[in-house]
Amino acid sequence: MTQVTILGSTGSIGRQTLEVIRSHPDRFSVYGLAANSNSELLIAQALEFRPQYVVIAEQTRLAEVRDALAGTGITVLAGFDSIVELATHRVDRLVVALVGAAGIKPTIAGINAGSPIALANKETLVAAGSIVMQLAREHHVPILPVDSEHSAIFQCLQASPQHLRSIWLTASGGPFRNWPSDKLHRVRPEDALKHPNWQMGAKITIDSATLVNKGLEVIEAHWLFDVDYSEIHVLIHPQSIVHSLVEFVDGSVLAQLGWPDMRLPIQYALTYPERLPSQLRRLNLLEVATLDFTAPDVARFPGLGLAFEAGKAGGTMPTVFNAANEIAVYKFLRNELPFTRIPSVIATVMSAHNQVSNPTLEEILEIDAWARLEAERTVKKLC
Repeated sequence: MTQVTILGSTGSIGRQTLEVIRSHPDRFSVYGLAANSNSELLIAQALEFRPQYVVIAEQTRLAEVRDALAGTGITVLAGFDSIVELATHRVDRLVVALVGAAGIKPTIAGINAGSPIALANKETLVAAGSIVMQLAREHHVPILPVDSEHSAIFQCLQASPQHLRSIWLTASGGPFRNWPSDKLHRVRPEDALKHPNWQMGAKITIDSATLVNKGLEVIEAHWLFDVDYSEIHVLIHPQSIVHSLVEFVDGSVLAQLGWPDMRLPIQYALTYPERLPSQLRRLNLLEVATLDFTAPDVARFPGLGLAFEAGKAGGTMPTVFNAANEIAVYKFLRNELPFTRIPSVIATVMSAHNQVSNPTLEEILEIDAWARLEAERTVKKLC
C-alpha cells in the first residue's frame, strides 16, 4: 500500500487525487489530509478515507471538525503550523496541492522527512526553486510533477534525459485567446473563470486567462529539468491534447498526449515508476481530427513576458513576480482591479524590487511579504 498525505485535499487537485485513490483502494491508503477552510468537505473526506491526521488551517473551524470526527481515532489539528508539522511525517507520497507560496514550508518539511513529493504547487519552485531543488538533491528525494505539462515532460524524459536540448510547454490560451485587446479591459471574474478545457481552482484559472500560469510553469520547468530559459518555449495549443514536448540533441521530438484530465498526471505521480490501469477517457486522434499550434501573443498577455524576465533575472525576482501576481489576482476576483491591470501590478512591483542574487529561505519569505504589501499599495495607486 502506498501511504499518501494530501495538503490541500479540498481543492481541485486534492479532490481529484482522492478520486484516483478511491479507484485503487488496494494500492493506496491516506495518512493525512489538510485543508484551508472547507471544513464540511474535509470532514466528509476524513470519514470516508479514515486518515490518521486531519488539519484545518482556519483555527475557528477546529471545534467543528474535532466534534464531527470524535470517536474515529483521527487526530485533528488546526493552523498552518500544523500543516507544516504534518508534512514532517514521512509517507510514500506527500501531495502538495496548497495554493500559492503557502506550499514552500510544507514542501521543505516533507523533503527533510524523506517523503517523495508529488508537487502540484508551482509557486514553491517559482519562489524558492534553488533552495528546494538543492535540498531535494541532498536528501535524494524525488520531486514528481503533477502539473500536466511538467508531467508530460517528465514522462518524455524517461527515455533519454541526458540528451535533452529544449522544452516546449503548451497552453490552451485561456478563454480570451481570440479577444481583441480593446475588449480585454471589460473582462469580469465570472468571464475569466470559464476555462475552455480544464476544471481548476479560481486562482490557477485566472492565471491561465492572463498566461501568467504558463509563465510560472516556465520558471518551474527551469528548476525541475535544469534547462536554460533560452531553451524553454511556449506554444498556444487550443485543444489541450498535446501536454508538452521535448526536443533532444539529435532533433528528435517526443510529446505526451491525452484528453485534458488532471487525474492522469496525478496517478502517474502517485505510482511512478509504475503505471496502473485507469478508467479515464482514451484518446482517439480521429475524434480530435486537428491539432493547432500558434505563438503566444505577449503584447496582449504581457504576464508571460514578465515571467521570462523574472526567471532570467533570477535570485528573488521570481519570488516578487509570484507574490505580486497572487495579490493582483485576489484583487481582480474581488472586483477591485481590472483584468488588464494584473500584469501592470506585477511589472510595477518588480521594478521597485532590489534583487537579492543568492537568497536564504528567510530572505525569500521576507521579500515575499514585502512584495505582497507593495502590490497592495500599487493596486490602490492604479485604481
